[in-house]
Amino acid sequence: MTPRHPSPDLPHVVVIGSGFGGLFATKALKDDPVKVTMLAETGHHLFQPLLYQVATGVLSPGEVAPATREILRRQRNARVLLGTVTDIDVPGRTVTSRSPAGELRLRYDNLVLAAGAGQSYFGNDEIARFAPGMKSVDDALEIRGRIFGSFELAEVTSDPRALAELLTFVVVGAGPTGVEMAGQIAELAHRSLTGSFRHIDPSRARVVLVDAVDAVLGGFAEPLGRRATERLRAMGVEVLTGHKVVGVDATGVDLENAGGTRERIPTRCTVWAAGVQASGLGRQVAEQTGAGTDRAGRVLVEPDCTLPGHPEVHVVGDMMALDDLPGVAQVAMQSAQHAADQIRRRAKGLPTGAPFRYRDKGSMATVSRFYAVAEVGRVRVSGFVAWLLWLAVHLVYLIGFKNRVTTLLHWAVSFVGRGRTERTATSQQVRARTLRMDYERMRAAGPSPSDV
Repeated sequence: MTPRHPSPDLPHVVVIGSGFGGLFATKALKDDPVKVTMLAETGHHLFQPLLYQVATGVLSPGEVAPATREILRRQRNARVLLGTVTDIDVPGRTVTSRSPAGELRLRYDNLVLAAGAGQSYFGNDEIARFAPGMKSVDDALEIRGRIFGSFELAEVTSDPRALAELLTFVVVGAGPTGVEMAGQIAELAHRSLTGSFRHIDPSRARVVLVDAVDAVLGGFAEPLGRRATERLRAMGVEVLTGHKVVGVDATGVDLENAGGTRERIPTRCTVWAAGVQASGLGRQVAEQTGAGTDRAGRVLVEPDCTLPGHPEVHVVGDMMALDDLPGVAQVAMQSAQHAADQIRRRAKGLPTGAPFRYRDKGSMATVSRFYAVAEVGRVRVSGFVAWLLWLAVHLVYLIGFKNRVTTLLHWAVSFVGRGRTERTATSQQVRARTLRMDYERMRAAGPSPSDV
């Protein structure tokens, strides 16, 4: 079917994706003589930098994933449609998507491809069964279920081997997401859960951060990475750099160091925070236009973020490969706004093709409560000052006043106090084949739960 759209004579802009790129491109066109259709797989805009806090019980999903319709409700030239894009016909200027309601085909005058990137397992996709990534609300809720579920199951077993596996948490990837996740699990175990259990001592939990590279926070200046490492170790996190993951299953992670020596870490909870892979839509449009792609599947775009020979198609954010720009939110937001400006000029008959100029606003990562690292230009800070800067920046970019207020309240509860207000985990949030243990085997190995 082909849905109706108001103002049929206006140029039609189709935006694929509701992340930073898709949302900022749509909002940037709010006062322009165009009609905008945002087409996305989900009905929310995900503030991905705070997703790890959903996974560790600090924030609720709604605070980091407000409804896209709510955000755009006052933008009269925009509409939001739910669907998974299955085909993009660049020469024919059509986008085809599918949803439970059926197939949808849209014609466009301008296209903004902002479908983002997913988790990459470097060709070992079977690992995803045992080590979920951190790219969606579903991922975060599954990880939350695994983390809190591990503590709960540890409380009802006296099998030493199972207990050790349940109280060991492995985070793969020592970039910002991995560092933040490892730090939050350590704080959860050593601080927030103190006194909550009778059979186990959560502070005895083992948290391991693993990466094949030799440094933590490799994208930051070396002193900041070193300080982050020192802070993590002071919190009890084992930092294993220079160790490659060669296998993951339901009961452990296999590692190999630079010398070829292998070791196994028994664990029931592994979180994957290493590597990204751009949406497959990138390769689809690249093949039609002769554009190349890099190893992560990102499209090698023209300097103005368009496809070769197709100035009406803009690829932004994590899907574009341009000047070695990193896959961070600021790149997505700024490239989306640049694409919107070019679309605006095209609609008004003005010259287009201006190259995209990225303005680096710095990088930051939080390691623990009251401690972060930040790099803004030549300024490098760590500790409490960097944490306050991190706090302010993330509050500014959260969408909606209500979300900012509730997030601030939850941070106060979690960082100033000890509580975690979002500890609810349901069986639907956890893949049964991975976290759920063989309960009968546990009972056979030791006393029943009523005897513990």
